[in-house]
Amino acid sequence: QVQLVESGGGLVQPGGSLGLSCVASGTILSIFSMGWYRQAPGKQRELVASITKTNTNYADSVKGRFTVSRDNAKKTVYLQMNSLKPEDTAVYYCNAELLATGPHSGTWFYSPTRADYWGQGTQVTVSS
Repeated sequence: QVQLVESGGGLVQPGGSLGLSCVASGTILSIFSMGWYRQAPGKQRELVASITKTNTNYADSVKGRFTVSRDNAKKTVYLQMNSLKPEDTAVYYCNAELLATGPHSGTWFYSPTRADYWGQGTQVTVSS
């Protein structure tokens, strides 16, 4: 089955840097996009950054500070976060739009199907 596993979260001081990574595994036939969302307490989940084969997209709040990159061979997406601010504190979720087979959200894709997949989330806390 498809899994997205994040790593790299933690506690960092304001102005510091942190890197996240997310590895996709399972019966994946193609990757359309990968990226990162975040959800702070009491707020809705929001897009942080995403990357396709030809394009990257960033939330205005992180432009110039965060960089998203991808290694297709490793099925891995990275998020380098610099100049972190307390308002960046959130749970960060990896997201991927994949063509895959196997279980997905209570159903089973017996033939290749394009769908969104999510990681379990990793906590990023920016505090002095």
